[in-house]
Amino acid sequence: MSAVPLPRDDAASAPTVAQMSAAGLRTFARIAQAWGLTVDEQLCLLGQPPRSTFFAWRKQPDKAVLPRDTLERLSNLLGIWKALQILLPDPAAADAWVRQPNSAPAFGGRSALQHMLAGNVADLHHVRRYLDGMRGGGWS
Repeated sequence: MSAVPLPRDDAASAPTVAQMSAAGLRTFARIAQAWGLTVDEQLCLLGQPPRSTFFAWRKQPDKAVLPRDTLERLSNLLGIWKALQILLPDPAAADAWVRQPNSAPAFGGRSALQHMLAGNVADLHHVRRYLDGMRGGGWS
């Protein structure tokens, strides 16, 4: 007679907000460097946290517990970065894409970064959905 596996407790294995915060901030720092983001651009993409808070996050990401809005912004930014790596396998081209003017109707000649810097989390989500659509997920 074989043993029946016990149900896995997904809640126990789910990452904590602190773990997601630290991982998101470390990854965002690498993306910001790759995209050549200024501090002001980083602040805007993260939802305009106070400068002192931003620099504390950067200095000690393992001590940060980010608000839900900031985690959602990081999730979108990481999704954008990942989609670009898939669509444009040359890392330099993928990183440059965010600053290039885009003739797609979704951007109206502006770059994806200009679109994202409007400041709303929905603007980040919009760019992510566009890229997911380009990957074959359908643009809606």
